[in-house]
Amino acid sequence: MRTFWIVAIVLLLWNLMGDAAYLMQAGADLDALAESDPVTAEAFAAMPAWAWSAYAVAVWVGTAAALALLARRKVAAVLFAVSLAGVVVQFGWSFLGYGLIAKKGASTVVFPLVIATVGAFSVWYASRKAADGTLR
Repeated sequence: MRTFWIVAIVLLLWNLMGDAAYLMQAGADLDALAESDPVTAEAFAAMPAWAWSAYAVAVWVGTAAALALLARRKVAAVLFAVSLAGVVVQFGWSFLGYGLIAKKGASTVVFPLVIATVGAFSVWYASRKAADGTLR
């Protein structure tokens, strides 16, 4: 059970970092950002509302899922799946709609893959814990 609490707390902290990243990016001063990273500033400016919405769903529902996991609720698995879907939609736009790899290089895929991997792990872990009775 100790491992469960460690994983649940780490997932909450991870998702809280995602919330902070979302708030910083959604409220970014694009002119200031353009001075140091013009491609990212352009991507944020070009991002359609539906992609921003997917990003919001990914981070805020992910945090709700982590809180549900800490509360040992089965709904955590469903919430983590919704969050992962948000990740896929948002990064789908970044890579397919905006063409981020062409503009910034293949290395831009690394952190999104980490995010998607943590998201997939979260779904798997919560589903496993629901199946073994840890979650009610």
